[in-house]
Amino acid sequence: MTGPTNADLQERVAAGGFREDLLYRLNTVEIQLPLLRQRREDIPLLAARFLERESEHYGKSLDGLSDEAMRLLLEHSWPGNVRELEHVVERAVLMARGDRIGAEDLGLRHRSPGAADLGPMTLEQAELHLIAGALDRLNGNVSRAAAELGISRSALYRRIQRHGL
Repeated sequence: MTGPTNADLQERVAAGGFREDLLYRLNTVEIQLPLLRQRREDIPLLAARFLERESEHYGKSLDGLSDEAMRLLLEHSWPGNVRELEHVVERAVLMARGDRIGAEDLGLRHRSPGAADLGPMTLEQAELHLIAGALDRLNGNVSRAAAELGISRSALYRRIQRHGL
């Protein structure tokens, strides 16, 4: 099997992409964790822990994150989940110019005001716009686009086919 480790294996079995007998051999304990963007209240605690660990690892003395940096962390969609947050904080520790992590140290793109405003369009047009945008931002990576959009890969593939992308 190729693909992400967080694939919905029940869905893959139903689609014939994964052996059902193998699923039952592997599926002793199943843990469902919500995506990081679904539990934003965890971001400050995780970011603080990663900052502490990475500051120690790289021998830097940093005094937390600026308010603007924290705002960006809370607004980001986190398609890479906790691992992405961990890498963003590590990069910020390495790039920090002052004694606090600033927004510019994070390497996250600033969202322009109204970036999520889809204006007057049909639901189909909005879906097409969101899917095309996610695929474009993620260089065609369907797994990451599906995660960012909050749907399964197979559901995204169906929508891509329906919209002719």
